[in-house]
Order: sequence, then structure tokens, then C-alpha cells
Amino acid sequence: MQLFYNPDIDETTETFSFDKEESRHIIKVLRKKDSDILHVTNGLGLLFETEITLASDNKCIVEVRSIQKSPQPKFYLHLAVAPTKMNDRFEWFLEKATEIGIQEITPIICDRSERKVINKERFEKIILSAMKQSNETFLPKLNEAISFKEFIKQKNEGLQFIAHCEETDKKSLKELLKPNKNITLLIGPEGDFSEKEIALAVENKFQPVTLGNTRLRTETAAVVACHSVVFFNEKSN
Repeated sequence: MQLFYNPDIDETTETFSFDKEESRHIIKVLRKKDSDILHVTNGLGLLFETEITLASDNKCIVEVRSIQKSPQPKFYLHLAVAPTKMNDRFEWFLEKATEIGIQEITPIICDRSERKVINKERFEKIILSAMKQSNETFLPKLNEAISFKEFIKQKNEGLQFIAHCEETDKKSLKELLKPNKNITLLIGPEGDFSEKEIALAVENKFQPVTLGNTRLRTETAAVVACHSVVFFNEKSN
């Protein structure tokens, strides 16, 4: 199934049109024609089966035939991850986390961060592409980059974890997970969180965790954490 995206449609929508760029792709590249079926999501859990009523490469119009509603995940995973020095590594994480099943991502700027500016528009395109590729109907939320200190001050519901490499008292993430809980997990930059950041996180009720016995790259740690949470919840339900 090839999936298309339109954020402006909902359960009351009967007909709608794609913009010029998407219309051209549908008609000229994919060679779709009148009466062909297209599957579309609004990124909020709805899957629309639509039929093309006007196969124009300027304005492709479709009519909604049926709507399916995906169940809301019973847990909510929010990863706050320091952007990597090489953009392609962070983009790889965004793609894989979207495929695995994440709900929210916040880039955090830390004391040892080598990259302090992100291209949010490009990151959003990567997430959208990964959602469509994996036939997901929920589009993960990508927040603006924020400093570590600002993020810690925010109110986060549910379980709160910080994964770091310092030789301190830590437990395995898998030991502390609980089914169907909201989770906020911090992943640091290549040089890890500073001691001050770890202490500040602990003061704000974040539990220190380890993701395994080996030292992981930032993007690898984030994907491992994402998979661990999703796999744990799937086994528990």
C-alpha cells in the first residue's frame, strides 16, 4: 500500500484535493488516473481510502470512500536527543524511530553538544517520509531545539529517564519500564552529558539508566531505547 499525507482532512471530509506538487507526482510520476484508489492519512491515526475523481496534474481531486481509525498507542514515548555532529546520523535516528513507533522528539542542546542548530524543516520531511514508507498513520511530533536546562524545567508526565555513560549507580532501562506508561528519556551528545547535567536531571526526578554493556553512539542509543520501549509494551499487551 502506498500512503499519502494530508494534514487538513478529518472524519467529516468527503472530498479534497492535493496541492500542485503532490498532484503532479500522483498523475505524472505514479501515472494514476480517474477511479484509481489512493490511501491517505492525516497523521492523527485516520486512514482514508479515496478514489480519484479528477486526475489533473495541477489539482488531483479525490472522494473519500471509507475511513479506518487506528487505535491510540497505550504508551507515549518522548525522546529528548542531542543533535549529532554529523546531520546524517541524527536523520537516520529520526527515520528509524518513526518506523519503530515514537510519538515525540525534542532535540536538546547540551554542555558538550557540537551541533547547536538544526534544520527543523528538513527533519520534519524525513519523519513524514518514514511515516508514509512504514504505512503508519500517526505522525511523530518534532519540537524546536531547546537547551538541556530549559527542557528539564518542563513538566513531563510518567516515567523519566536519563541514559548516560558515567560510572554511577544505574539500572537497566528494561528493569524500570512499566507497561502502558508515558515515558520521557534523555539521550546525550557524543561527549555524553556533563556531571552537572546528570545531577540536575536526578534532582528533577529523572532516573539514571543504562542501555547495555557497550558504549553506544548517540543515534544508536536513541534507536535502542526506542525499540526497547516499544518491544516491552508489545510483549506486555
